[in-house]
Formats: sequence, C-alpha cells, structure tokens
Amino acid sequence: MKTTVVGSYPVPMWLRVFSTRESLRDAIMAVLKTQELAGIEVVADGELYRWDINHAETNGMIDYFVRPLDGVQNELTLEQIERWRSKPGNRFRAKPPGIVVGPIGPGKLKLQHDYRLYRDLTHHPKKFTVTSPYMLAKTLADEHYNDLEALVMAIADVLRDQLHGIDADVVQVDEANVTGHPDDGPVAAAGINRVLEGVQGEKAVHLCFGNYGGQTIQRGTYAKLVDFLNALQADSLVLEMARRPVDELQMLREIRPELKLGIGVIDIKDNEVESPELVASRIERAAKVVGADRIAYVHPDCGFWMLPRSVADAKMVSLVRGRDLFVGKPA
Repeated sequence: MKTTVVGSYPVPMWLRVFSTRESLRDAIMAVLKTQELAGIEVVADGELYRWDINHAETNGMIDYFVRPLDGVQNELTLEQIERWRSKPGNRFRAKPPGIVVGPIGPGKLKLQHDYRLYRDLTHHPKKFTVTSPYMLAKTLADEHYNDLEALVMAIADVLRDQLHGIDADVVQVDEANVTGHPDDGPVAAAGINRVLEGVQGEKAVHLCFGNYGGQTIQRGTYAKLVDFLNALQADSLVLEMARRPVDELQMLREIRPELKLGIGVIDIKDNEVESPELVASRIERAAKVVGADRIAYVHPDCGFWMLPRSVADAKMVSLVRGRDLFVGKPA
C-alpha cells in the first residue's frame, strides 16, 4: 500500500510573479522535495507548468490541453458563448476554453517537453497526469464535429500520441465530468482507453466529482459508474472517497479484481488537516470492504492546487503517518 498524490500542488508565490522556465524548474524541485520529505512514495510534478493566471479555477487542467490544438479557436463571439452556456452542465464556467472549428490536431501541445523538465529532478517513482479527452470535449464549444464521440476520440488520438516516449512510472488520466453524466460512460471510457494505448508504464485513471475553485461540480453517485470503471483498460484507479458518503465504499466490491484500487483518504476541499488516526480509520474502513491487499494506493481525493501550501504539506504528512499507523510501521 503506497502513498501518492493525485497531481496538482499550490502554485508557489514566486512562480506567480516571476514565471520563467528557470523559476518553473525551481518550483517543481521544491514541490518534489516537499513530497519526498513528507514520505510520499509516488510523486508528481505539481502540474505547475499548466497554471494560467487568466483561468486559475481549474489550475489549467483544461485550457493547457485544448488551447494549443489545431482546430481550436480561442476567441469566441458573444453569440457562440451564450449558445455554449445554454447547454446543461456548462454554467460553472464563464466561457469555454475554445471552440472547435476544424479537425483536431496536436498543434503546439508538447507534453514530452514539459515532462522532460521534471523527469530527472527526483529519484522517486514518478507520476505524470493528463486530462481525460471526454472532460476536455465536454468543456469545448464545437462547430466542426457536432458529435461528442467524434470529438472525444479526436482529442484522445492526440493525447495518445503525445504520451509516446513519456517514461513515467505511472501515467494517470484525470476524469471529473462523467461523474455527473453516467450515461456518457461508454464514450468516456472509449476515449480514456484510446489515450492509455500510448502509456508505457502503469496506467491509472483518477475519478472525482469536480474541484472547481474548491467546489464540487458534479452531482452523482458511484453506483451509476460501476460499468464505466469496469470498462477501463487501466491497471489502477485513483478514487475520491474521503468526501463521499461512507456507504459508497460498497461499490468497490463490484470493481473487477484486475483493477488495483487507490482510495482517497484526505479531503482536499477542507482546510482542516486530518489526524493520522483519522486517516488510518478511513483506510481501515475501506479495507474492511475490499481487503487491505486490494488497496494499492492511498492518496488525497484530488489535487492540492486550491489549498494553502502549509495545509497541503501538513495533509501529506498526515497521509503518510496515517498509512504507517494502519500498517503498523513505527512512527
């Protein structure tokens, strides 16, 4: 049972005011060292290279991926924005990150370039994250494909190709939209599986119910997502569980045994730092449902980007100490 993070970390102040490639590298080193000191075993880069001062609510997990693509126009007319906002599920954003006006292509997206900045800065096992093509497609306005599945798969093809050559120990696809739209499960799973074809190492999928400025966006239940989860051609799942109703743990019994489980035991939408004892109790609660051997990872529910750095750091320490308490390691 390893400790890991989901991906993002609060953007250090100096990177907000002095954003150069050198300061970005320094910030990533600080994030990695903070994780290492806390005892995190599978670390991430903090997703700092995605941060956009003009759209900080999602820490760039959408805009970073879609704005550079061929076929995506970043400026929309008022009529286009209002047409997009009239669709169900889109009102949490003021406007879409772009509008699809032609065939999707890689454009100036360079995932390998950003991964190389991070790759040699730690000797710990590394995680690299990408946003699900379904989630990206759902936020875009579309005047070219006019078909959700076609757009999802076009984006998925680009992401799959971008992942070739990224040798991270774990590559994780993040999905936070299908939780509120379970009927789209087959489309979302098909897109994610296409992306995973490009992964060399462990294939992980993170599922949560949204973290937009620290707010839950999607209203739904895990019970409606079992078929989606079982359709994923992944090695492991990274699931929001700490903030979910306790009875939803029973859903874990229905996930096919080949999928390793990651259990969220840290609530990232709350500034209160969990005690190690509380973390250990959350792990024990999940272990009673599926068995401790089935739990491959314990982690926060989602990324840390919206928390104060001091809170994120303390939550990581509690995560590790709580895991150690559960497995009986000395303090």
